[in-house]
Amino acid sequence: MSDPQTILSVRDLSVAFHQGGNTTLAVDRVSFDIRRGEVVALVGESGSGKSVTANSILKLLPYPAASHPSGEVHFNGKDLLKASDTTLRNVRGNDITMIFQEPMTSLNPLHSIERQIGEILKLHQDIEGPAARAKILELLNQVGIREPEKRLAAYPHELSGGQRQRVMIAMALANRPELLIADEPTTALDVTVQAQILELLKSLKEEHGMSMLFITHDLGIVRKFADRVCVMTKGRIVETGPVEEIFSSPQHAYTRHLLAAEPKGEPRPGDDSQPVVIEAEDVKVWFPIKAGFLRRVVDHVKAVDGIDLKLRAGHTLGVVGESGSGKTTLGLALTRLIASKGRIAFVGQDIAGHSFSEMRPLRRRMQIVFQDPFGSLSPRMSVADIVAEGLKVHEPSLSEAERDRCVAAALEETGLDPTTRWRYPHEFSGGQRQRIAIARAMVLKPEFVMLDEPTSALDMSVQAQVVELLRDLQAKHNLAYLFISHDLKVVRALANDIIVMRGGQVVEKGPARDIIERPHEAYTRALMAAAFNLEAVRSESIRQ
Repeated sequence: MSDPQTILSVRDLSVAFHQGGNTTLAVDRVSFDIRRGEVVALVGESGSGKSVTANSILKLLPYPAASHPSGEVHFNGKDLLKASDTTLRNVRGNDITMIFQEPMTSLNPLHSIERQIGEILKLHQDIEGPAARAKILELLNQVGIREPEKRLAAYPHELSGGQRQRVMIAMALANRPELLIADEPTTALDVTVQAQILELLKSLKEEHGMSMLFITHDLGIVRKFADRVCVMTKGRIVETGPVEEIFSSPQHAYTRHLLAAEPKGEPRPGDDSQPVVIEAEDVKVWFPIKAGFLRRVVDHVKAVDGIDLKLRAGHTLGVVGESGSGKTTLGLALTRLIASKGRIAFVGQDIAGHSFSEMRPLRRRMQIVFQDPFGSLSPRMSVADIVAEGLKVHEPSLSEAERDRCVAAALEETGLDPTTRWRYPHEFSGGQRQRIAIARAMVLKPEFVMLDEPTSALDMSVQAQVVELLRDLQAKHNLAYLFISHDLKVVRALANDIIVMRGGQVVEKGPARDIIERPHEAYTRALMAAAFNLEAVRSESIRQ
């Protein structure tokens, strides 16, 4: 590193994985530099090698299964790939720290927030006792945790997604690192929380003069946040340059593909003469809060508090709001998967008081596609068995050959090769797994489908493909969709109408175009600003 301003220099880095006598080259001769105080974004879709590259910097890969056929990683003049374990331990957490994508899996579920941050301070700075507590409170204040004294004894599951990510940032900044590696730190967050986290990282970078390697597949974030971009695909960096240059005149075909990948188009026009598929009046889902020796009910968590809605065949109703607003709880109530009060009618039939057995004949007509396809598909079942499972329950008279034909047709309809149906979920990409989940729902020919964040775990280009698939299926089968999401760009491409939820109640509802372009309520305006402008949202109405 001849330039004294260059803090990290990666040269010709390759990463190979060895398994069962086979070798896979995941990263192929990657080179880039990060200067002091600079934010470099490493962008690309899942499987491009972004995270493997980042983990190589601190040698966090599963060695000896992973190896480096070539390359050097110089940090302040030291080649970390050749450094001893002692040197690496000193660098990790002190000079270079990481924030990972999913804080719930990165934080220890058995330890309080105070203990987890305190462990870092004791290990690296030998600070403990009252001095450590004071430092922890200072860090939590710095990252925007409100009333941090009340959060010290909290466990990760007691915090929201945004709060957990703020705790991860506090842990990463505890030792004032020179370089912060942020691996998809906002992917799982609501748009408003995402905007707050980005503003927080930006202000902390400026305050501490910190350099940053920001890994993401969201080019909208990159444009607002980074100084330079490295575009990565199939283990190689195919284009690099200043942010404005990459966005204004991309040279590589893959970069142009990424820039064009955002879900586009208009939702299928709704027809108000179509029959009402599902209707709800004053739906409430209250969870009791019990206290005292006798566990008496002292209050309620009003997850859904008096919701009215009407959804017609061929229409899509978008339900938007932040985590904890009651979106998914509302969907589960409408499908009678949790108990609720109020009137719920499905194709004219009042189902609010239906028992489990009474609901069973209706299950084939109302289906659900969940957020995480990997979590919702059994890893022990082949795709053929997964898609056929509902047929075995609801159409037991079908022969095995007839069932197999239905499965093959459903897979073909969702854009999958029917010949792959004997494979298992782990053999497919994230987008393909979501198509399998959609095929599992569609094979039963439903009239109503609840889509619970079906694109949030997917790359931008895959999101666009899934949106197109959902549009096509809706047009073909006149489906009614309840589309739950915090990604308003996807909602804009699919929804005819929108209801905005907060604290279990509807803040605003109406035609999608009106809600997005001319919102009346301050909360809705803040959501739209965060989604479409990626402006940092700091208003009290959002943060409370």
